[in-house]
Amino acid sequence: MKKVLILGVGAQGSTVAQRLDEEPNVEEIVCADYDEEAVNGLVKSLKKARGLKVDGSIYEQVVYAARGVDIIINALPLEYGKNALEAALEVKANYQDFAACGGLVEAEDEGESWVEGIKYMYDHYGKRFADIGKLALIGTGSAPGLICVLSRRAVRELDSCETINMMVYEGVVAKRFLPFWWSPRVALGDMAFPAVAFENGELIRTEPFSRPLVRKFPELDNMEVSMIEHAHDEPVYMGINSRDFFKGARNIYFKYGGSGIEFAHPLYKMGILSSEEKDFDGQKIIPFEFTLRHIPPPPKFKEEIQEILDEGLVSDIGAFVIEEYGKKDGKDVMVDIHLSAPGLVESFERAGITGEMYQTGQCGFFFTKMFLQDKFPQTGLISSDMLNDEQVDYYLSLAAEKDITYTIEIKNQ
Repeated sequence: MKKVLILGVGAQGSTVAQRLDEEPNVEEIVCADYDEEAVNGLVKSLKKARGLKVDGSIYEQVVYAARGVDIIINALPLEYGKNALEAALEVKANYQDFAACGGLVEAEDEGESWVEGIKYMYDHYGKRFADIGKLALIGTGSAPGLICVLSRRAVRELDSCETINMMVYEGVVAKRFLPFWWSPRVALGDMAFPAVAFENGELIRTEPFSRPLVRKFPELDNMEVSMIEHAHDEPVYMGINSRDFFKGARNIYFKYGGSGIEFAHPLYKMGILSSEEKDFDGQKIIPFEFTLRHIPPPPKFKEEIQEILDEGLVSDIGAFVIEEYGKKDGKDVMVDIHLSAPGLVESFERAGITGEMYQTGQCGFFFTKMFLQDKFPQTGLISSDMLNDEQVDYYLSLAAEKDITYTIEIKNQ
């Protein structure tokens, strides 16, 4: 029987907790967050859970919460990742993170600090987790996470790989003002941050909202949409791991589009996503923090979601696509993968949660279930693009059980 600590009970952490409550080999779920009301609300809905108020910035509190658990699931913002990682090492637990973590390496350029921090995680934390015979797994939501697993699935069809395009379009719009269905802090933080791409075999920085890629997708009724540069982990992970896991791919991109981008782009151009302190009529403000004060949090409880659905939706569409270009049997080909998953309405009908929670939270839980079932022989630290073929197939079988499926087509170029 396993004991699991969930750090952060927002949209994703709460979804994982609900799924863990159904698992027969889970003895206890410790739900920890600084938001005591959110913890208590979640714990009341579960059978195997107990709650703790934990400040992720205080290492001792994280360690206290982690004592005796087999795995720590970190669903907190990036700045708390180091404390969570160190706590897992101290209590000798496995570790799972929806993203990576920040603040590990100091650099003049914040973007460089982020990239070098991920490299540091592989090397420094990889060795330390291997020394205690445990595994730390990072990038375990839908993107990064599922999209990395699908990219591993696609590359099997190639003898060599040149370019990988990962494209996500999110078009779930409610009549209520609700720009984001996950953490607005994370969403806008990514949008204000310099993006990254792996180009010509090197990691490069790119301007947010730049270098659009235009496509027509059947799941969007062949509407022409534009996806732009966006700060995401995938090109960093997969660029670093290109030779060993992606058959030498030299160009790896993550492109993002949809209603959130359309909302945030004007804010970025106006400078109100800046985290630098500004003087406004004699008052010192940080534009980013001021903006966040005016954005509602995402819904996570059934009653909230029902209210939004009752008020009505403008649209409930999306696309999740991977294109991998390379050679097969001496010919130029493109491997085209399209994901199919329940949207907001169907997710609520199935599980009483949003489409974002269904896809990202569920996809996170599939990794957790693999931990519970001892499907990870690896030790050290790996990202979700480093699963072996057997693990990729098993993960995708778990996803299919929840109607998160994919189509794959090989097209001559």
